[in-house]
Amino acid sequence: MNTQLLPATEDSLALAARLLADGQLVAFPTETVYGLGAHAMDAQAVLGIFAAKGRPGDNPLIVHIHDRSQLEDICEVNENALRLMDAFWPGPLTIILPRKNAVPYAVTANLETVAVRMPSHPVALAMLQRCGLPIAAPSANRSGKPSPTTAQHVLADMDGRIPLILDGGESDVGLESTVLSLVSERPCILRPGGITQSMLEAVVGPVDLAGSILRPLEKGEKALSPGMMYKHYSPDGQVTLIEGAENDVVEALRRLYAHAAGEGHRACVMCFTEHVNALADCAPHDIGHRNDPAEVAHRLFDTLRRLDDEKMDVIFSEVVPPEGVGLAVMNRLGRAAAFRTVQAENVI
Repeated sequence: MNTQLLPATEDSLALAARLLADGQLVAFPTETVYGLGAHAMDAQAVLGIFAAKGRPGDNPLIVHIHDRSQLEDICEVNENALRLMDAFWPGPLTIILPRKNAVPYAVTANLETVAVRMPSHPVALAMLQRCGLPIAAPSANRSGKPSPTTAQHVLADMDGRIPLILDGGESDVGLESTVLSLVSERPCILRPGGITQSMLEAVVGPVDLAGSILRPLEKGEKALSPGMMYKHYSPDGQVTLIEGAENDVVEALRRLYAHAAGEGHRACVMCFTEHVNALADCAPHDIGHRNDPAEVAHRLFDTLRRLDDEKMDVIFSEVVPPEGVGLAVMNRLGRAAAFRTVQAENVI
């Protein structure tokens, strides 16, 4: 298959609409990451997403819309959902609600719930408006790999697998949307993102955090949201997270890098801007300022992809406090590392 990578124009948007109506796949930009879309009500089209990504069938998808009226055929909407839509849509918030029968089980991974969101990226909204269809879309990467934040990232993973990639520039947020379930007694964040717990609580009151955010799924535990697999967002190299006091972490990174490089590995460190000079001999990759988790979130997936380009096979990373947007960063880093963590004090 020939994959076209086209800037978002009237002609390419019209092509995207035709392809989607035809049951084919289109990659498109959102404010969070690039998505890989198919007509959500066409089960065969949706199965094409799983084939292109190599994605497990027990990992649910998110349905993207451009107008709330589309929800009538998709899910049961409650008062909390309406409040959240008023506050955060269009934007990086996905809401899980009871599904309606028109939604294929291929979209929901056989769950009786469905995830829905309205993206704010102008290209995503233009494509959704042009095709007039609800579009099921996970991130447009090969399953398990770092999510794409540029059209070139998508092309690296999807060239020859899909007919069209719409180029809308670099994603703003850099991490996938917050996923909030509204099907239990209290709202519960299943996947953290740019819309934080405190922002949600200002609208709907107390919001719980799923226990699986900073740990792997337990045996038999279902993935109720995208991004809950044990190892996800991962580069080819082995990632290890280093926790502890700031000075201890910097020294531990030095020692771990030296040991790995001494054993012949292509090793590197992912570190904060403030520590790049101190770690200059450790192949440092700057992930942003220590006290700016939103910057770290924006840079994270691009950094992980560059490590693949550089053929790094051993990667040591600093961590951020799991608070606010930092919780989303640590959710992604934890899964990128398959929850492999070292305490700095045990290294120095």
